[in-house]
Amino acid sequence: MIDPAEFCETVLIDPETQRLFRLTPAEKLFLWHAFEQTSDGRLKYPELIFSGPKKSGKTAFAAMILIFVVRAIGGRYAEGYCVANSHDQASLRVFQAAARIVEASPMLAADAKVTGTAITFNSTGGVISAIPSDYSTAAGANPSISVFDELWGYTSERDHRLWDEMVPPPTRELACRLTVTYAGFEGESELLEGLYSAALLGSR
Repeated sequence: MIDPAEFCETVLIDPETQRLFRLTPAEKLFLWHAFEQTSDGRLKYPELIFSGPKKSGKTAFAAMILIFVVRAIGGRYAEGYCVANSHDQASLRVFQAAARIVEASPMLAADAKVTGTAITFNSTGGVISAIPSDYSTAAGANPSISVFDELWGYTSERDHRLWDEMVPPPTRELACRLTVTYAGFEGESELLEGLYSAALLGSR
């Protein structure tokens, strides 16, 4: 598999600085574990969560991972989804970040068509889409990766159904669901607390 950290640091341009991204040691470590594969070629960890404080670069990091999966390892017609929560349908920060990174990165910009709701890579047919919190819009999706930003804000029944719709499909060898979020508070989001609980059980 292509090294995800190397891809981010040699292909992706930070639109704010117009320079290649430089990952932190924590981000590199996360990537190396996140894209470990099993003996049959599947991802060892299809459920991914990266947590950090506000203004720590989580959104840009999620956008880099999204681009890596759809453009570099997803194969033909890979599908990536950025999901809005029901409290703020305009909260598609990861999609906006991905669009700006693609447009700023010469190796990707020539291959991509960027609109307000989709990024299409002509060479592979891969698409990154922004979708609202209505779970019916996700029916039939076959995501290579879906990204949930700030999961503490996903609290409604509609959010839960959308979460269930975007489970990594068994039909794709390389498929994952990525959550990027700050810690939130107890009792705020059952989805986020469930992820934390599952992680703690897995570490014992």
